[in-house]
Amino acid sequence: MENSEKVKTLLHRANTRGHANHGWLDTSHTFSFAGYYEEERVHFGLLRVLNDDVVAPGMGFGKHPHDNMEIVSIPLQGALEHSDSEGNKQVIRTGDVQIMSAGSGLRHAEYNHSKEEPVNFLQIWVFPKVRDIEPRYEQKTFAETERKNKLQTIVSPEDSNVLWINQDAYFSRLDLDKGKELDYTVKRKENGVYIFVLEGSVSVEGEVLNKRDGMGITFKEHITLKAEEATQLLLIDVPMED
Repeated sequence: MENSEKVKTLLHRANTRGHANHGWLDTSHTFSFAGYYEEERVHFGLLRVLNDDVVAPGMGFGKHPHDNMEIVSIPLQGALEHSDSEGNKQVIRTGDVQIMSAGSGLRHAEYNHSKEEPVNFLQIWVFPKVRDIEPRYEQKTFAETERKNKLQTIVSPEDSNVLWINQDAYFSRLDLDKGKELDYTVKRKENGVYIFVLEGSVSVEGEVLNKRDGMGITFKEHITLKAEEATQLLLIDVPMED
């Protein structure tokens, strides 16, 4: 898999993301979305959307349709209320992760559960492996202690202890103390990994990534991550082609 001459990196600094502030919604888009379009930033392999949303107290997205997309939501601060046409109604909080297979089609709504505090969450879309499956919803709480200087898998197509995804994709969280290093091994030879910095600063492939910076890496099997300060990372390991 690894060939130093073929290794490619794609760097997205936080301040280059698409941005819109609608008052009730302050949103940043790593990839083209809604009114933001950039030809070179439509997707990273089968990773289609990485939105960083802050929703004002009591506000949210009314019922809207989705189909044939794997949608992962990760609250970073606050609580998000979810309801959908399949009868699911849940609240996800910091520490929880939610996945929804839109499959053959559904409608859902998302609101800030609090009337007093904003909610900040990531919404991530991955193209599905099998189209038109029956829509499904799942959420799970993941302990912060289980990612301290070690990888914590939160989404996988093959691990029954985490959230299942209809794709050969893997999501991991990692909290590194300052000065700590960890080697990440890409899960499949057809995959690349997208590294997104939630907090802190990390050295990867000769670059220092800071809060909300992202880097996609392909054709490299082992990737060394070194924390320049206390750092929280999200790693999205996805197929680069159908």
